[in-house]
Amino acid sequence: MKSVFPRRCLDSCSDNLKSQTCPVLCRRIQNLKWWGVLAISLGLVFGGATTQAQESKKIPRIGFLSATSPAANSARIEAFRQGLRDLGHVEGKNIFIEWRWADGKFDRLPSQAAELVRLNVDVIVSSGPAPTRFSKEATTTIPIVIAQAGDPVGSGFVVSLAHPGGNVTGLSTLAPEISGKRLELLKDIVPKLS
Repeated sequence: MKSVFPRRCLDSCSDNLKSQTCPVLCRRIQNLKWWGVLAISLGLVFGGATTQAQESKKIPRIGFLSATSPAANSARIEAFRQGLRDLGHVEGKNIFIEWRWADGKFDRLPSQAAELVRLNVDVIVSSGPAPTRFSKEATTTIPIVIAQAGDPVGSGFVVSLAHPGGNVTGLSTLAPEISGKRLELLKDIVPKLS
């Protein structure tokens, strides 16, 4: 799993992947649970919002958009909340989360994304490609953090993993530059594999 965020780590990681090694920091980031990394990304996004919130007493709001249901994601939701708590953000106390669930009905996503934009949330977390696409269509100014995407570049969400551009950033589960290394490890584990 590779984070589009932070750039410094990605730049050094992509350079080192060519030499078949990866710095400790990148390895640690890749080994974290993706919801934990997402919470860290949100912490970085909210770094300025928290300061502003303390000055103006405005409580930041996260818009969360998913094509599935809360029941299908209960463990991930709790990991997301725990990651936020670890960063000092407690839902209902110093941060609000506007949850929007399509319950498998993709035709709901455009109106839910538009609703989050109307609510003027500080950031939108999109869980999957369809919610990301509709969030991106709904706003060019509110930051969108992709919770999970196979290929954000190929899907047109970002320009590149190292430099996403626009208002979209987040996590990618696709890492083609390490596919060769994965095959090498598999061959080491199962030497007679063909």
